[in-house]
Amino acid sequence: MFDTPPSGPVPSAPVILADEPGSFPHSVLAERHPAIIRQVREAFPYGPEQHDALDALLASCVKGVIEPLPADAHDRDLWSLWGMDDHVGRSWFDVPWLWSESHFYRRLLDAVGYFGPGPWQGVDPFRPFKLAELDSRETDQELAALDDLAGRPAGEQAAALLHGSLWGNRADLGFRLSDAAAEAQAAAPSLVADDSDTLWTLLASAGGVGGTGGTGSPGGSGGAGTLCLIADNAGRELIPDLLLVAHLLAHGRIQRAVLHVKPYPYYVSDATTADVVDALRRLTRAPGEAAAYGRRLWSAMTDGRLTVRAHPFSCAPLPYADMPDDLRAELASAHLTILKGDLNYRRLVGDRRHPATTPFADVTARFPGPVAALRTLKSDVITGLDPDTEAALVAAEGQRWRTSGTHALIQARH
Repeated sequence: MFDTPPSGPVPSAPVILADEPGSFPHSVLAERHPAIIRQVREAFPYGPEQHDALDALLASCVKGVIEPLPADAHDRDLWSLWGMDDHVGRSWFDVPWLWSESHFYRRLLDAVGYFGPGPWQGVDPFRPFKLAELDSRETDQELAALDDLAGRPAGEQAAALLHGSLWGNRADLGFRLSDAAAEAQAAAPSLVADDSDTLWTLLASAGGVGGTGGTGSPGGSGGAGTLCLIADNAGRELIPDLLLVAHLLAHGRIQRAVLHVKPYPYYVSDATTADVVDALRRLTRAPGEAAAYGRRLWSAMTDGRLTVRAHPFSCAPLPYADMPDDLRAELASAHLTILKGDLNYRRLVGDRRHPATTPFADVTARFPGPVAALRTLKSDVITGLDPDTEAALVAAEGQRWRTSGTHALIQARH
């Protein structure tokens, strides 16, 4: 199922580990993951079996070592292909951070009985948090803003919805568990990188597509084939993603959209198919323009213009450079793939200590086709910065700008 990726530039920067006390990856494993275990314990009336398993996971991920999945685990062979056999017996802090962080969520689902058999099979342990966010006052306010946006020119609407999708990435439950002040922090006054002109050009560059007025602005019309959008979080991030897709479909900038989500709950708030349905229902029952968006999206799903995909590799602890052939072929056939969020960015460019000025095109050279990233910065990985931009950020904030969630980027390449 997983084949050797095509040749191309191979990142040489060191892989990020979590073995340095005081580092951001170390804090995730030592502080965020225990907090998530506590939240999950309190969210459901789990029985003694689940409580014991959660206690064992807590002890293992903080002070223990990685253990193999049970022999009868449905995906044991897959995780062996993904490197589990190489990491068994080692500290969670001493293996690649992307791998250990991903494996934590796989073991958490085991602990609560998600994979069954049993009464907790298929019960999303993060669902209460997702629904609370989806039904929050903040979501009401964001949906109400669509009424004011409706009367504006299509180009203004497109730009606003793009930035809504981008900054919606701050709605990350796992991130807020470790930074209670994150939600109250103001958005950065400017992006650390902004390739939005390239992004709009990509969305208007298929044969027979209307122009953009020569400026790369989001005006114009015409179809641009298939857009693959690799989603990140559910709730208040997924809704802006869906609104952007609805606009692109309605204005003929794409003919079809494929929304890639996770096949099972992952990273606290990552979107699954059930979360897509919840988001659509939230839109359709909202007043005003939001309901109209919801109806258009519902219709697009029923007639196939919008489809949902949940490939197993979406939960792999590996970079997209290592994607399997079937997924590679699917993304290669898309006119454009947009990856949302911090985790997808880490998987896109490689979870490595790249110099911040490493060209985005170089680290994405093995991605099959035109690609764009919309990301709020919540981890150390960064590429594609102008040297002056990096210097100004470091002078103003040290290295906190990389992880605070107050800066964002739009990066794209043909």
